[in-house]
Amino acid sequence: MKLSQFDFKLPPDLIAKYPVKNRDESRMMVIHRKSNSIEHVMFKNVMDYFDEDDVMVFNNTKVFPARLYGNKEKTGAEIEVFLLRELNREQRLWDVLVDPARKIRIGNKLYFGNDDLLVAEVIDNTTSRGRTLRFLFDGTYEEFKTTLFKFGEMPLPRWVRKKVETIDDERYQTIYAKHEGAVAAPTAGLHFSRELLKRLEIKGIKLAEVTLHMGLGSFRNIDVEDLSKHKMDSEQIFIPDDTEILVNNAKDQGKKVCAVGTTVLRTLETSYTTQGYLKAFDGWTNKFIFPPYSCVVPDALISNFHPPFSTLLMMATSFGGYNKVMKAYETAIKEKYRFGVYGDAMLIID
Repeated sequence: MKLSQFDFKLPPDLIAKYPVKNRDESRMMVIHRKSNSIEHVMFKNVMDYFDEDDVMVFNNTKVFPARLYGNKEKTGAEIEVFLLRELNREQRLWDVLVDPARKIRIGNKLYFGNDDLLVAEVIDNTTSRGRTLRFLFDGTYEEFKTTLFKFGEMPLPRWVRKKVETIDDERYQTIYAKHEGAVAAPTAGLHFSRELLKRLEIKGIKLAEVTLHMGLGSFRNIDVEDLSKHKMDSEQIFIPDDTEILVNNAKDQGKKVCAVGTTVLRTLETSYTTQGYLKAFDGWTNKFIFPPYSCVVPDALISNFHPPFSTLLMMATSFGGYNKVMKAYETAIKEKYRFGVYGDAMLIID
């Protein structure tokens, strides 16, 4: 497949800037792969498409306030720092992106907060991801993390809104988020309310969890036309033993296994046996899923509507079929579905 095959015209007014009032009341397009039909329903009706002992797999990663604004020493120039990954807990080292990058050199100090409560020093500017900062802090690790995150904002994509508002502290986080480490939310999971999860449990649908800490790799621009030459950044994943058991039991019983989001799809497709069974795993993945890749573990997928050229769109088309999903996107635009982080949902099912 070529990059140009994932182009389409997305009207800017269809990019959702705010979430709907209630999490489970967005719209949902249902694509039936076998009958090649499409339905339009509310997301809270998702349970109608699953039966007792089917399994839904969720990504329990938790987004941390990764975007900070500081000032450069001497000049006072404002510098935006985007925290990517903690490299060394004891030395307070972080892998970051800085903007404007051209103004930052090794040895520069950055100050955060009006009272200069937090200082960072640039110690490396040669990493592929940007810069390495050492935060100069004398307190305990817990005090450091509290101070660091106090200055941070939830890292909403720029196209959502210019300023992050209070609502995003809650809504740009799934209700089942547990393990801190993501710089972007697993957006398909944002549609699930506590009430909906309870109704799924009452119906007998099994809820399983994996972890994938999303970095910026999934959102980086692809700069090659031949997709086989694109390299994904590695992201940390964890598949626990109990999820392996739940998923494999469902497969043995002929039950559905639904990946809630492309991050879950990517995680499940990273670790499976030659017989197509899921394997517990603790490590990293740089798997890039795009057509004509044939997905092995899940047989249903919940996803948001993603922008053109994105790796997330490529994963959805790989699961649902390129022609089917791209045609569904045409329908979504005609029907004015909302795209992006706070947008509407798509369920791809047999």
